Amino acid sequence: MDIERLLIANRGEIAVRVIRACRELGIEPVAVFEPDDAGALHVELADEARPVPSYLDGEALVAAAAGCDAVHPGYGYLSENPEFATAVERAGLVWVGPPPQAMRLLGDKVEARRLAEAAGVPVVPGYAGIELDDATLLREGGRLGTPLLVKAAAGGGGRGMRAVDATGELAEAIAAARREAAAAFGDDRVFLERRLTAARHVEVQVLCDARGGAVHLGERDCSVQRRHQKIVEESPSPAVGDELRAALGDAALRVAAAAGYVGAGTAEFLLGNDGGWCFLELNARLQVEHPVTEAVCGIDLVRAQIEIAAGQPLELEQADVVPRGHAIECRLYAEDPAAGFLPAAGRLARLDLPHWPGVRCDTGVRRGDQIGTRYDPLLAKLIAHAVDRDACVERLSAALAGTVVLGVTTNLGFLRWTLDHPVFRAGAATTEFVANEWSPQLVPELPDGVAPRGDDIWHAFAAAPGAADGELVVEGDMALYHGWAHRLGGDDAPVSAATSAGSLQAPMPGTVARVLVAPGEEVSAGQVLMLLEAMKMELAVSAPASGMVSAVHVAAGDPVRAGQPLAEIE
Repeated sequence: MDIERLLIANRGEIAVRVIRACRELGIEPVAVFEPDDAGALHVELADEARPVPSYLDGEALVAAAAGCDAVHPGYGYLSENPEFATAVERAGLVWVGPPPQAMRLLGDKVEARRLAEAAGVPVVPGYAGIELDDATLLREGGRLGTPLLVKAAAGGGGRGMRAVDATGELAEAIAAARREAAAAFGDDRVFLERRLTAARHVEVQVLCDARGGAVHLGERDCSVQRRHQKIVEESPSPAVGDELRAALGDAALRVAAAAGYVGAGTAEFLLGNDGGWCFLELNARLQVEHPVTEAVCGIDLVRAQIEIAAGQPLELEQADVVPRGHAIECRLYAEDPAAGFLPAAGRLARLDLPHWPGVRCDTGVRRGDQIGTRYDPLLAKLIAHAVDRDACVERLSAALAGTVVLGVTTNLGFLRWTLDHPVFRAGAATTEFVANEWSPQLVPELPDGVAPRGDDIWHAFAAAPGAADGELVVEGDMALYHGWAHRLGGDDAPVSAATSAGSLQAPMPGTVARVLVAPGEEVSAGQVLMLLEAMKMELAVSAPASGMVSAVHVAAGDPVRAGQPLAEIE
């Protein structure tokens, strides 16, 4: 089956990535865009761009594909929605992804657990039974004991997930996970798993064609996470040897075969500190971190997706997969590590990304773009490949040191800190790494005497304090120091999206989801006063001290900016 025109039902860096694969294959890429995204990079690069009211509007996306041969969903949005895949196929278009039935089996995390168990693959202890009402979950949570994770049945990307350290926290965790899951996936079902501490998060990439051919492409280690979302990924995993790699690869292929999987997919596992392992889920889409596998295996996964969807055989045996070297990816996010990694907004006044041998940069933004909270905060992915892990870490560290982002707060400084940390350097980071090692107090202060850069010629020739180490960049009233953004003037504090998560100011730009108090009510310290939502992530704003609510300044549905007063307590 020939594919000549392909609609990309997505945006950002993944849309740009698919456009470039289409160019190699001689396929005309067609983009879509929401009204707010009309000037985006993926719109500029495509052969044609068509407006849609929403990236979540399946009917509009199918209509926009008129005259195309195929639809690539990227990741996120509708990429794992079997109803959308079915609608694409009913319109006579090629769906670049797994069969809808496989998506139904694997997209439901409860059903995926049962599928894995039936295939003889161990799963994380927990409860994912028929009855998932609150009373049943509370009873089963008491039986399982803490620590626990409440997880969305239709979840992904860390959304709809809550950690529980004491049984008294379970009821509120279930309620919060249900709200976030309903907002993100339109499905409020949640289930329970034991939370394995000091574990490694390892995933295996699989490729399956429609003729029974299937291979795995080794593993990626995704243990460095915040809010249950990945930040740094690498391949191969420092914790996986040849025997374990074969076992995980075999398990991934067994689950894929049981689901009737076709295309590129990723089986996720947890490795315990006792050497045991268990299956988490199989993501029926391309993963954000797929470039590290491409780097070590020399296989273009997006091209493979398109060729498999076109009916071509895999023409690849397991013995042909010989990973070479080491690859690490860092996700550059518009977010504030000093304020709990909350999303940040602003205009990209400067964006200098590295371009040199052995370093790849995938991005969907450029200088001058406005970064808001409507979309995922991912700005770019920086991927380094080298002969071994030590060389790879050094190469990526140098690339990050040469990266400059001004105008929006990012995690650039945090990424540099991570790659330099002795635990990460030793290849020993677990899913607890950020919680155990990171603190906002680690953000370096600006050198004394740094001032806004003026327009006069004398300032241009002056040596800025701290410039001797090449780590200070000043532009207007903005400064970047060791990767950390600062606003000059006043107290020259780091640019932060929030004062603290327990303040009475909005800790991030977003929308008020619920207001839980009214003027005149007595509240206690730590009591949740309202819930904010941005990028389908829910955040509770709590009372910093006991007292009486004297005013509430917002209502449900109101948009708020970072730092905006929400309520007052006397």
